[in-house]
Amino acid sequence: MVRKYNLLCAGLWSLQARAVPFLESRGNASTCKRTTVAILGGGVAGITAAQALSNQSITDFLIIEFNGDIGGRMIDTNFGEDPEGNPYKVELGANWVQGLGTEGGPENPIWTFTKEYNISNEYSDYSAIMTFNETGAVDYTGILDEFEEYWTVFEQNAGYILTENLQDRSFRAGLSQAGWKPKKDMMAQAVEWWMWDWETSTTPEESGFVFGITGYNLTFYQYSEENNFVTDQRGFVTLLKGIASTFLEPNDPRLLLNSIVTNIAYSSDGVTITLDDGSCVQADYAICTFSLGVLQNDAVAFEPELPEWKQTSIATFQMGTYTKIFYQFNETFWDPETQFFLYASPTKRGYYPVWQSLTPEGFIPDSNIIFATVVGRESYRIEAQDDDTTMQEGLEVLRQMFPDKNIPDPIAFMYPRWSLVPWSYGSYSNWPVGTTLENHQNLRANVDRLYFAGEHTSTEYFGFLHGAWFEGREAGERIAGELTKDCVNVASGCGNYTNYEVLHGTTTYDEYNAFNGMSVSPFFVAE
Repeated sequence: MVRKYNLLCAGLWSLQARAVPFLESRGNASTCKRTTVAILGGGVAGITAAQALSNQSITDFLIIEFNGDIGGRMIDTNFGEDPEGNPYKVELGANWVQGLGTEGGPENPIWTFTKEYNISNEYSDYSAIMTFNETGAVDYTGILDEFEEYWTVFEQNAGYILTENLQDRSFRAGLSQAGWKPKKDMMAQAVEWWMWDWETSTTPEESGFVFGITGYNLTFYQYSEENNFVTDQRGFVTLLKGIASTFLEPNDPRLLLNSIVTNIAYSSDGVTITLDDGSCVQADYAICTFSLGVLQNDAVAFEPELPEWKQTSIATFQMGTYTKIFYQFNETFWDPETQFFLYASPTKRGYYPVWQSLTPEGFIPDSNIIFATVVGRESYRIEAQDDDTTMQEGLEVLRQMFPDKNIPDPIAFMYPRWSLVPWSYGSYSNWPVGTTLENHQNLRANVDRLYFAGEHTSTEYFGFLHGAWFEGREAGERIAGELTKDCVNVASGCGNYTNYEVLHGTTTYDEYNAFNGMSVSPFFVAE
Protein backbone atom coordinates (compact mmCIF):
# COMPACT_ATOMS: atom_id res chain seq x y z
CA MET A 1 0.00 0.00 0.00
CA VAL A 2 1.30 3.45 -0.90
CA ARG A 3 1.01 5.95 1.92
CA LYS A 4 0.12 9.30 0.45
CA TYR A 5 0.59 12.34 2.60
CA ASN A 6 -2.27 14.74 2.07
CA LEU A 7 -1.17 17.98 3.64
CA LEU A 8 -4.71 19.30 3.72
CA CYS A 9 -4.85 17.68 7.14
CA ALA A 10 -2.44 20.30 8.43
CA GLY A 11 -4.49 23.07 6.85
CA LEU A 12 -1.46 24.36 4.96
CA TRP A 13 -1.48 22.87 1.49
CA SER A 14 -4.96 23.15 0.02
CA LEU A 15 -5.18 22.02 -3.57
CA GLN A 16 -7.24 25.11 -4.24
CA ALA A 17 -6.32 28.61 -3.21
CA ARG A 18 -8.24 29.67 -0.15
CA ALA A 19 -10.58 32.50 -0.98
CA VAL A 20 -9.79 35.56 1.11
CA PRO A 21 -12.75 37.95 1.40
CA PHE A 22 -12.15 41.65 0.95
CA LEU A 23 -14.03 43.40 3.71
CA GLU A 24 -15.90 46.56 2.87
CA SER A 25 -15.30 47.99 6.31
CA ARG A 26 -12.08 47.94 8.28
CA GLY A 27 -14.04 48.22 11.49
CA ASN A 28 -13.98 51.00 14.01
CA ALA A 29 -10.35 52.04 14.51
CA SER A 30 -11.09 52.83 18.15
CA THR A 31 -11.73 49.12 18.79
CA CYS A 32 -8.60 47.90 17.02
CA LYS A 33 -5.70 46.42 18.90
CA ARG A 34 -3.05 49.09 19.15
CA THR A 35 0.68 48.55 18.65
CA THR A 36 3.69 50.55 17.61
CA VAL A 37 4.81 48.16 14.85
CA ALA A 38 2.77 45.46 13.13
CA ILE A 39 4.82 42.75 11.41
CA LEU A 40 2.83 40.91 8.77
CA GLY A 41 4.17 37.39 8.44
CA GLY A 42 6.12 35.12 10.78
CA GLY A 43 8.72 33.79 8.37
CA VAL A 44 12.43 34.57 8.39
CA ALA A 45 12.00 38.23 7.41
CA GLY A 46 9.23 38.81 9.94
CA ILE A 47 11.00 37.18 12.87
CA THR A 48 14.26 38.94 12.03
CA ALA A 49 12.47 42.30 11.80
CA ALA A 50 10.95 41.71 15.24
CA GLN A 51 14.37 40.81 16.64
CA ALA A 52 15.86 44.00 15.20
CA LEU A 53 13.15 46.04 16.92
CA SER A 54 13.65 44.18 20.18
CA ASN A 55 17.39 44.75 19.99
CA GLN A 56 16.67 48.48 20.09
CA SER A 57 14.30 48.08 23.05
CA ILE A 58 11.14 48.39 20.97
CA THR A 59 8.97 45.70 22.50
CA ASP A 60 5.54 47.01 21.50
CA PHE A 61 4.99 45.04 18.32
CA LEU A 62 2.64 42.37 17.00
CA ILE A 63 3.59 39.57 14.60
CA ILE A 64 0.55 38.57 12.55
CA GLU A 65 0.96 35.09 11.03
CA PHE A 66 -1.40 33.23 8.66
CA ASN A 67 -0.46 29.75 9.87
CA GLY A 68 -0.50 28.04 13.25
CA ASP A 69 3.25 28.42 13.74
CA ILE A 70 6.13 30.59 12.61
CA GLY A 71 8.42 29.60 9.76
CA GLY A 72 6.79 30.62 6.50
CA ARG A 73 8.47 28.79 3.63
CA MET A 74 10.85 27.19 6.12
CA ILE A 75 8.43 24.28 6.58
CA ASP A 76 8.66 20.52 6.97
CA THR A 77 6.30 17.57 7.14
CA ASN A 78 6.25 13.97 8.32
CA PHE A 79 6.86 11.46 5.55
CA GLY A 80 7.21 7.69 5.37
CA GLU A 81 8.38 5.78 8.40
CA ASP A 82 11.44 4.14 9.89
CA PRO A 83 11.61 0.43 10.84
CA GLU A 84 9.99 1.24 14.20
CA GLY A 85 7.05 2.94 12.51
CA ASN A 86 8.12 6.51 13.36
CA PRO A 87 7.77 9.10 10.60
CA TYR A 88 10.74 10.83 9.03
CA LYS A 89 10.76 14.59 8.69
CA VAL A 90 11.49 16.14 5.28
CA GLU A 91 11.69 19.77 4.25
CA LEU A 92 9.12 21.04 1.76
CA GLY A 93 10.65 24.49 1.39
CA ALA A 94 14.04 25.87 2.43
CA ASN A 95 16.47 22.96 2.73
CA TRP A 96 20.03 24.23 2.23
CA VAL A 97 22.42 26.65 3.84
CA GLN A 98 23.90 28.13 0.68
CA GLY A 99 27.33 29.71 0.84
CA LEU A 100 28.67 29.03 4.33
CA GLY A 101 31.67 31.32 4.79
CA THR A 102 35.44 31.15 4.80
CA GLU A 103 37.92 31.26 7.66
CA GLY A 104 38.76 34.87 8.36
CA GLY A 105 36.11 36.05 5.89
CA PRO A 106 32.41 36.85 6.09
CA GLU A 107 30.00 34.15 7.24
CA ASN A 108 26.47 33.59 6.05
CA PRO A 109 24.22 34.43 9.03
CA ILE A 110 22.08 31.35 8.36
CA TRP A 111 25.22 29.24 8.75
CA THR A 112 26.05 31.06 11.98
CA PHE A 113 22.61 30.22 13.40
CA THR A 114 22.78 26.67 12.04
CA LYS A 115 25.83 26.11 14.20
CA GLU A 116 24.42 27.99 17.19
CA TYR A 117 21.24 25.89 17.29
CA ASN A 118 22.95 22.62 16.34
CA ILE A 119 20.94 22.08 13.17
CA SER A 120 21.98 18.74 11.65
CA ASN A 121 23.22 19.17 8.09
CA GLU A 122 25.43 17.49 5.53
CA TYR A 123 27.63 18.75 2.71
CA SER A 124 26.01 18.44 -0.71
CA ASP A 125 28.71 16.91 -2.88
CA TYR A 126 27.72 17.81 -6.42
CA SER A 127 30.53 15.66 -7.77
CA ALA A 128 28.75 12.62 -6.29
CA ILE A 129 26.55 12.36 -9.34
CA MET A 130 25.56 9.74 -11.90
CA THR A 131 24.04 10.59 -15.27
CA PHE A 132 21.26 8.82 -17.18
CA ASN A 133 18.99 9.00 -20.19
CA GLU A 134 16.07 6.87 -21.31
CA THR A 135 18.38 3.90 -21.96
CA GLY A 136 19.86 3.80 -18.46
CA ALA A 137 23.21 4.96 -17.10
CA VAL A 138 25.14 7.04 -19.64
CA ASP A 139 28.21 8.98 -18.59
CA TYR A 140 27.95 12.56 -19.80
CA THR A 141 29.61 14.15 -16.77
CA GLY A 142 32.13 15.63 -19.21
CA ILE A 143 29.40 18.06 -20.30
CA LEU A 144 29.27 19.31 -16.72
CA ASP A 145 32.94 20.21 -16.96
CA GLU A 146 32.35 21.81 -20.35
CA PHE A 147 29.57 24.00 -18.96
CA GLU A 148 31.88 25.15 -16.15
CA GLU A 149 34.32 26.38 -18.79
CA TYR A 150 31.58 28.33 -20.55
CA TRP A 151 30.54 29.75 -17.18
CA THR A 152 33.90 31.49 -16.87
CA VAL A 153 33.32 33.14 -20.26
CA PHE A 154 29.74 34.33 -19.81
CA GLU A 155 30.49 35.41 -16.24
CA GLN A 156 33.11 37.80 -17.60
CA ASN A 157 30.66 39.01 -20.24
CA ALA A 158 28.06 39.74 -17.56
CA GLY A 159 30.64 41.69 -15.57
CA TYR A 160 31.43 43.85 -18.59
CA ILE A 161 27.75 44.59 -19.24
CA LEU A 162 27.25 45.54 -15.60
CA THR A 163 30.29 47.77 -15.18
CA GLU A 164 29.66 49.51 -18.52
CA ASN A 165 25.99 49.99 -17.59
CA LEU A 166 24.78 48.31 -20.79
CA GLN A 167 21.32 46.87 -21.34
CA ASP A 168 20.70 43.51 -19.71
CA ARG A 169 19.54 40.53 -21.75
CA SER A 170 18.21 37.06 -21.09
CA PHE A 171 20.43 34.41 -19.58
CA ARG A 172 19.80 32.39 -22.75
CA ALA A 173 21.27 35.23 -24.82
CA GLY A 174 24.24 35.43 -22.47
CA LEU A 175 24.86 31.70 -22.79
CA SER A 176 24.56 31.81 -26.55
CA GLN A 177 26.94 34.73 -26.97
CA ALA A 178 29.49 32.89 -24.84
CA GLY A 179 29.25 29.92 -27.21
CA TRP A 180 27.02 27.56 -25.18
CA LYS A 181 24.30 26.35 -27.57
CA PRO A 182 22.83 23.00 -26.47
CA LYS A 183 20.05 23.07 -29.08
CA LYS A 184 18.56 19.55 -29.38
CA ASP A 185 21.22 17.81 -27.32
CA MET A 186 19.05 16.60 -24.43
CA MET A 187 22.02 15.62 -22.30
CA ALA A 188 23.41 19.16 -22.62
CA GLN A 189 19.91 20.45 -21.82
CA ALA A 190 19.87 18.33 -18.66
CA VAL A 191 23.26 19.71 -17.63
CA GLU A 192 22.05 23.25 -18.26
CA TRP A 193 18.97 22.58 -16.10
CA TRP A 194 21.21 21.22 -13.34
CA MET A 195 23.44 24.30 -13.48
CA TRP A 196 20.75 26.97 -13.84
CA ASP A 197 17.06 26.08 -13.48
CA TRP A 198 17.63 23.98 -10.38
CA GLU A 199 19.02 27.03 -8.56
CA THR A 200 16.77 29.76 -9.92
CA SER A 201 13.55 27.74 -10.47
CA THR A 202 13.27 29.50 -13.83
CA THR A 203 14.49 28.89 -17.38
CA PRO A 204 17.38 30.76 -19.03
CA GLU A 205 14.89 32.37 -21.43
CA GLU A 206 12.97 33.93 -18.53
CA SER A 207 15.95 34.93 -16.37
CA GLY A 208 17.96 38.12 -16.48
CA PHE A 209 21.59 37.56 -17.44
CA VAL A 210 23.53 40.20 -15.53
CA PHE A 211 21.70 40.02 -12.25
CA GLY A 212 21.32 36.28 -12.46
CA ILE A 213 25.11 36.01 -12.44
CA THR A 214 25.43 38.83 -9.90
CA GLY A 215 23.01 37.11 -7.52
CA TYR A 216 24.99 33.88 -7.77
CA ASN A 217 28.36 35.56 -7.22
CA LEU A 218 27.33 37.66 -4.25
CA THR A 219 26.45 34.54 -2.28
CA PHE A 220 28.87 31.91 -3.48
CA TYR A 221 31.94 34.10 -4.00
CA GLN A 222 31.42 36.28 -0.92
CA TYR A 223 30.79 33.37 1.47
CA SER A 224 31.79 30.08 -0.15
CA GLU A 225 30.64 27.70 -2.86
CA GLU A 226 29.60 25.11 -0.27
CA ASN A 227 25.97 24.09 0.11
CA ASN A 228 24.89 22.10 3.15
CA PHE A 229 21.66 20.11 3.13
CA VAL A 230 19.64 20.26 6.35
CA THR A 231 18.63 16.82 7.66
CA ASP A 232 17.61 17.78 11.20
CA GLN A 233 14.68 15.64 12.30
CA ARG A 234 13.41 18.53 14.44
CA GLY A 235 13.02 20.51 11.23
CA PHE A 236 15.03 23.40 9.77
CA VAL A 237 12.51 25.78 11.39
CA THR A 238 14.14 24.91 14.74
CA LEU A 239 16.72 27.54 13.76
CA LEU A 240 14.07 30.26 13.40
CA LYS A 241 12.36 29.21 16.62
CA GLY A 242 15.71 29.51 18.36
CA ILE A 243 16.09 33.06 17.08
CA ALA A 244 12.52 33.90 18.12
CA SER A 245 13.10 32.53 21.61
CA THR A 246 15.63 35.29 22.28
CA PHE A 247 12.85 37.90 22.40
CA LEU A 248 9.51 36.03 22.51
CA GLU A 249 8.21 34.24 25.58
CA PRO A 250 6.21 30.98 25.34
CA ASN A 251 2.63 31.84 24.34
CA ASP A 252 3.72 35.43 23.83
CA PRO A 253 0.62 37.60 23.18
CA ARG A 254 2.61 39.57 20.63
CA LEU A 255 2.48 36.58 18.27
CA LEU A 256 -0.92 36.30 16.61
CA LEU A 257 -1.14 32.91 14.89
CA ASN A 258 -3.89 31.71 12.53
CA SER A 259 -4.53 35.35 11.66
CA ILE A 260 -5.29 36.08 8.01
CA VAL A 261 -4.80 39.63 6.76
CA THR A 262 -7.36 40.78 4.20
CA ASN A 263 -6.92 44.55 4.08
CA ILE A 264 -4.06 46.98 4.72
CA ALA A 265 -4.91 50.69 4.96
CA TYR A 266 -1.83 52.89 5.09
CA SER A 267 -1.11 56.60 5.35
CA SER A 268 1.56 58.99 6.56
CA ASP A 269 0.10 58.67 10.08
CA GLY A 270 -0.04 54.89 10.47
CA VAL A 271 -1.37 51.57 9.21
CA THR A 272 -4.60 49.69 9.94
CA ILE A 273 -4.68 45.96 9.26
CA THR A 274 -7.98 44.08 8.97
CA LEU A 275 -8.20 40.32 9.52
CA ASP A 276 -10.64 37.86 8.00
CA ASP A 277 -12.60 37.61 11.25
CA GLY A 278 -13.34 41.34 11.10
CA SER A 279 -10.90 42.30 13.85
CA CYS A 280 -8.20 44.87 13.22
CA VAL A 281 -4.81 46.11 14.34
CA GLN A 282 -3.78 49.75 14.29
CA ALA A 283 -0.06 50.48 14.19
CA ASP A 284 2.23 53.45 13.86
CA TYR A 285 4.29 51.42 11.37
CA ALA A 286 3.88 48.08 9.59
CA ILE A 287 6.29 45.73 7.85
CA CYS A 288 4.73 43.56 5.14
CA THR A 289 6.82 40.40 4.72
CA PHE A 290 4.32 38.63 2.47
CA SER A 291 5.92 36.71 -0.37
CA LEU A 292 6.10 38.21 -3.83
CA GLY A 293 3.59 35.54 -4.89
CA VAL A 294 1.03 36.81 -2.37
CA LEU A 295 1.51 40.39 -3.56
CA GLN A 296 1.19 39.35 -7.21
CA ASN A 297 -2.00 37.39 -6.60
CA ASP A 298 -3.87 40.28 -4.96
CA ALA A 299 -4.49 38.14 -1.89
CA VAL A 300 -4.65 41.31 0.21
CA ALA A 301 -6.39 44.62 -0.56
CA PHE A 302 -4.47 47.86 -0.05
CA GLU A 303 -6.11 51.20 0.76
CA PRO A 304 -5.35 53.32 -1.08
CA GLU A 305 -4.17 51.21 -4.00
CA LEU A 306 -0.42 50.92 -4.08
CA PRO A 307 1.18 53.60 -6.27
CA GLU A 308 1.95 52.81 -9.88
CA TRP A 309 5.70 52.49 -9.29
CA LYS A 310 5.06 49.89 -6.58
CA GLN A 311 2.54 47.92 -8.62
CA THR A 312 4.92 47.86 -11.58
CA SER A 313 7.78 46.47 -9.51
CA ILE A 314 5.54 43.78 -8.02
CA ALA A 315 4.22 42.77 -11.44
CA THR A 316 7.66 42.79 -13.07
CA PHE A 317 9.69 40.70 -10.64
CA GLN A 318 9.33 36.92 -10.83
CA MET A 319 8.08 34.26 -8.42
CA GLY A 320 9.36 30.77 -9.16
CA THR A 321 8.03 27.40 -8.04
CA TYR A 322 10.33 24.59 -6.86
CA THR A 323 8.75 21.21 -6.19
CA LYS A 324 10.26 18.20 -4.41
CA ILE A 325 8.55 14.88 -5.18
CA PHE A 326 9.24 12.37 -2.41
CA TYR A 327 9.30 8.57 -2.77
CA GLN A 328 10.03 6.01 -0.09
CA PHE A 329 10.67 2.44 -1.21
CA ASN A 330 11.06 -0.77 0.74
CA GLU A 331 14.68 -0.92 -0.40
CA THR A 332 17.41 1.26 -1.89
CA PHE A 333 17.77 0.02 -5.47
CA TRP A 334 20.08 2.90 -6.47
CA ASP A 335 23.74 3.35 -5.52
CA PRO A 336 23.48 4.15 -1.79
CA GLU A 337 26.64 6.29 -1.77
CA THR A 338 25.68 8.55 -4.69
CA GLN A 339 23.89 11.77 -3.78
CA PHE A 340 22.56 12.92 -7.16
CA PHE A 341 21.19 11.29 -10.30
CA LEU A 342 20.73 13.44 -13.40
CA TYR A 343 18.21 12.29 -16.02
CA ALA A 344 18.03 13.57 -19.61
CA SER A 345 14.56 13.03 -21.03
CA PRO A 346 14.62 12.29 -24.77
CA THR A 347 11.73 14.69 -25.46
CA LYS A 348 11.24 17.26 -22.71
CA ARG A 349 13.73 19.52 -20.95
CA GLY A 350 13.27 19.56 -17.17
CA TYR A 351 11.19 16.38 -17.00
CA TYR A 352 12.05 14.75 -13.63
CA PRO A 353 15.68 15.77 -14.24
CA VAL A 354 17.30 15.60 -10.79
CA TRP A 355 16.89 12.83 -8.23
CA GLN A 356 18.46 13.17 -4.81
CA SER A 357 19.05 10.27 -2.46
CA LEU A 358 18.68 10.62 1.29
CA THR A 359 20.30 7.27 2.04
CA PRO A 360 24.01 8.27 2.03
CA GLU A 361 25.77 8.57 5.37
CA GLY A 362 25.08 11.94 6.98
CA PHE A 363 21.63 12.31 5.42
CA ILE A 364 18.89 9.85 6.49
CA PRO A 365 20.62 6.47 6.16
CA ASP A 366 18.46 3.38 5.65
CA SER A 367 15.41 5.55 4.94
CA ASN A 368 15.12 4.35 1.31
CA ILE A 369 13.93 7.87 0.42
CA ILE A 370 14.72 9.53 -2.88
CA PHE A 371 13.14 12.66 -4.28
CA ALA A 372 12.92 14.31 -7.67
CA THR A 373 12.82 18.06 -8.25
CA VAL A 374 10.91 19.92 -10.93
CA VAL A 375 10.46 23.68 -11.31
CA GLY A 376 8.46 26.27 -13.19
CA ARG A 377 6.07 24.98 -15.83
CA GLU A 378 6.65 21.36 -14.83
CA SER A 379 5.70 22.28 -11.27
CA TYR A 380 2.49 23.88 -12.51
CA ARG A 381 1.74 20.85 -14.66
CA ILE A 382 2.05 18.30 -11.88
CA GLU A 383 0.17 20.56 -9.47
CA ALA A 384 -2.79 20.36 -11.85
CA GLN A 385 -2.85 16.56 -11.95
CA ASP A 386 -3.59 13.94 -9.33
CA ASP A 387 -0.91 12.32 -7.18
CA ASP A 388 -1.24 8.92 -8.86
CA THR A 389 -0.44 10.35 -12.29
CA THR A 390 2.64 12.12 -10.97
CA MET A 391 3.78 9.06 -9.04
CA GLN A 392 3.54 6.87 -12.14
CA GLU A 393 5.40 9.42 -14.29
CA GLY A 394 8.29 9.43 -11.84
CA LEU A 395 8.29 5.64 -11.60
CA GLU A 396 8.49 5.37 -15.39
CA VAL A 397 11.56 7.63 -15.34
CA LEU A 398 13.21 5.57 -12.58
CA ARG A 399 12.56 2.37 -14.53
CA GLN A 400 14.24 3.90 -17.57
CA MET A 401 17.19 4.96 -15.44
CA PHE A 402 17.56 1.53 -13.83
CA PRO A 403 16.36 -0.94 -16.49
CA ASP A 404 18.02 -3.90 -14.76
CA LYS A 405 16.19 -3.31 -11.49
CA ASN A 406 12.77 -4.55 -10.51
CA ILE A 407 11.42 -1.28 -9.14
CA PRO A 408 8.28 -1.70 -7.03
CA ASP A 409 5.65 0.88 -6.23
CA PRO A 410 6.72 3.18 -3.40
CA ILE A 411 5.46 2.63 0.12
CA ALA A 412 5.07 6.38 0.60
CA PHE A 413 4.69 9.26 -1.85
CA MET A 414 4.06 13.00 -1.53
CA TYR A 415 4.72 16.42 -3.02
CA PRO A 416 3.53 19.96 -2.19
CA ARG A 417 1.71 22.33 -4.50
CA TRP A 418 3.55 25.53 -3.79
CA SER A 419 1.99 27.82 -6.37
CA LEU A 420 -1.48 27.11 -4.93
CA VAL A 421 -0.59 27.76 -1.28
CA PRO A 422 -2.51 30.95 -0.36
CA TRP A 423 0.14 32.32 2.00
CA SER A 424 2.97 31.86 -0.52
CA TYR A 425 1.84 31.30 -4.14
CA GLY A 426 5.27 29.99 -5.12
CA SER A 427 8.66 29.15 -3.68
CA TYR A 428 11.07 32.08 -4.11
CA SER A 429 11.85 34.98 -6.42
CA ASN A 430 14.08 35.30 -9.45
CA TRP A 431 15.38 38.31 -11.39
CA PRO A 432 13.62 38.34 -14.80
CA VAL A 433 14.71 39.82 -18.10
CA GLY A 434 14.42 43.61 -18.26
CA THR A 435 14.25 44.40 -14.54
CA THR A 436 16.43 47.37 -13.63
CA LEU A 437 18.02 48.25 -10.31
CA GLU A 438 15.57 51.13 -9.95
CA ASN A 439 12.60 48.87 -10.61
CA HIS A 440 13.80 46.35 -8.06
CA GLN A 441 14.49 49.11 -5.53
CA ASN A 442 10.79 49.92 -5.72
CA LEU A 443 10.04 46.46 -4.34
CA ARG A 444 11.92 47.48 -1.17
CA ALA A 445 10.62 51.02 -0.94
CA ASN A 446 8.02 51.86 1.69
CA VAL A 447 4.74 53.63 0.99
CA ASP A 448 4.16 56.05 3.84
CA ARG A 449 4.30 54.05 7.10
CA LEU A 450 4.04 50.66 5.32
CA TYR A 451 7.38 48.90 4.77
CA PHE A 452 8.18 45.75 2.78
CA ALA A 453 10.73 42.99 3.43
CA GLY A 454 11.49 39.48 2.22
CA GLU A 455 13.94 37.57 0.09
CA HIS A 456 12.42 39.20 -3.00
CA THR A 457 13.36 42.70 -1.81
CA SER A 458 17.07 41.85 -1.56
CA THR A 459 19.12 43.08 -4.50
CA GLU A 460 22.09 40.98 -3.47
CA TYR A 461 20.46 37.80 -2.16
CA PHE A 462 17.04 37.51 -3.81
CA GLY A 463 15.86 33.90 -3.75
CA PHE A 464 18.03 32.99 -0.76
CA LEU A 465 17.12 32.38 2.87
CA HIS A 466 19.81 34.81 4.02
CA GLY A 467 18.25 37.43 1.74
CA ALA A 468 15.10 37.30 3.87
CA TRP A 469 17.22 37.57 7.03
CA PHE A 470 19.10 40.65 5.85
CA GLU A 471 15.97 42.37 4.55
CA GLY A 472 13.97 41.73 7.72
CA ARG A 473 16.78 43.20 9.80
CA GLU A 474 17.07 46.19 7.47
CA ALA A 475 13.36 47.06 7.72
CA GLY A 476 13.31 46.60 11.49
CA GLU A 477 16.37 48.78 11.98
CA ARG A 478 15.04 51.51 9.69
CA ILE A 479 11.83 51.78 11.69
CA ALA A 480 13.67 51.49 15.00
CA GLY A 481 15.88 54.38 13.92
CA GLU A 482 12.81 56.49 13.31
CA LEU A 483 11.23 55.60 16.65
CA THR A 484 14.30 55.88 18.85
CA LYS A 485 16.23 58.48 16.82
CA ASP A 486 19.20 56.12 17.23
CA CYS A 487 20.06 54.82 13.79
CA VAL A 488 22.21 51.71 14.14
CA ASN A 489 21.73 51.00 10.44
CA VAL A 490 24.48 53.44 9.57
CA ALA A 491 25.38 51.78 6.25
CA SER A 492 22.09 52.43 4.46
CA GLY A 493 20.21 54.74 6.80
CA CYS A 494 16.95 54.78 8.70
CA GLY A 495 13.44 55.88 7.87
CA ASN A 496 12.22 55.91 4.30
CA TYR A 497 13.65 53.88 1.47
CA THR A 498 14.03 55.91 -1.71
CA ASN A 499 11.89 54.86 -4.64
CA TYR A 500 12.18 55.45 -8.37
CA GLU A 501 10.14 58.64 -8.21
CA VAL A 502 13.17 60.18 -6.48
CA LEU A 503 15.86 58.46 -8.55
CA HIS A 504 16.37 59.91 -12.01
CA GLY A 505 18.09 58.41 -15.01
CA THR A 506 19.75 55.01 -15.06
CA THR A 507 21.63 53.99 -11.96
CA THR A 508 24.89 52.10 -12.20
CA TYR A 509 25.60 49.33 -9.73
CA ASP A 510 28.31 51.37 -7.99
CA GLU A 511 25.95 54.32 -7.65
CA TYR A 512 23.24 52.02 -6.33
CA ASN A 513 25.63 50.52 -3.78
CA ALA A 514 26.72 53.95 -2.63
CA PHE A 515 23.12 55.12 -2.40
CA ASN A 516 22.12 52.17 -0.25
CA GLY A 517 25.30 51.95 1.81
CA MET A 518 26.24 48.56 0.40
CA SER A 519 29.86 47.52 0.55
CA VAL A 520 29.59 44.28 -1.39
CA SER A 521 30.21 44.29 -5.13
CA PRO A 522 29.98 41.34 -7.47
CA PHE A 523 33.15 40.13 -9.08
CA PHE A 524 33.39 37.94 -12.09
CA VAL A 525 36.63 35.99 -11.87
CA ALA A 526 36.11 32.54 -10.38
CA GLU A 527 38.46 31.77 -7.54
